[in-house]
Amino acid sequence: MEPLTEHRLVSGPVVYGFLRLVRVSRARQEALAASLAEYCRKHELQLSGLFTDRDAARSASAAFTGLLDVLALPDVYGVVAPAMSHLGPKAVGTERGRQIESAGARLLLVRHPRSMPSTVSRSGSVHRSRSGTTRVVDAKS
Repeated sequence: MEPLTEHRLVSGPVVYGFLRLVRVSRARQEALAASLAEYCRKHELQLSGLFTDRDAARSASAAFTGLLDVLALPDVYGVVAPAMSHLGPKAVGTERGRQIESAGARLLLVRHPRSMPSTVSRSGSVHRSRSGTTRVVDAKS
């Protein structure tokens, strides 16, 4: 890999994209692929290929099997996906995430899972207790 400078091209760590596209338009598919390419450009990653899964629920698809095969290649850094939902339904996605990590690759998500919303009082005061729960404090107390 070449050093980072303003005058040299940089070849970043090799990653592969994964999209789960069930009943999506061609325009949506192109937009998702473009978002992965832009994410890789911003983070100096080399997007070397894109695997597209069109199966709704099966955990063993040809696209995912192909992805696991390339993760065994030397110098592969990880997998880029728009969100965890692109790995499949919750149970399938969790298992696929585990398989990616057990292959020694990182799972990079463009959009991270939403955090739990906190409750805000009318005064805007929100306090979190040490246990991680949220407690609203009345402005009058």
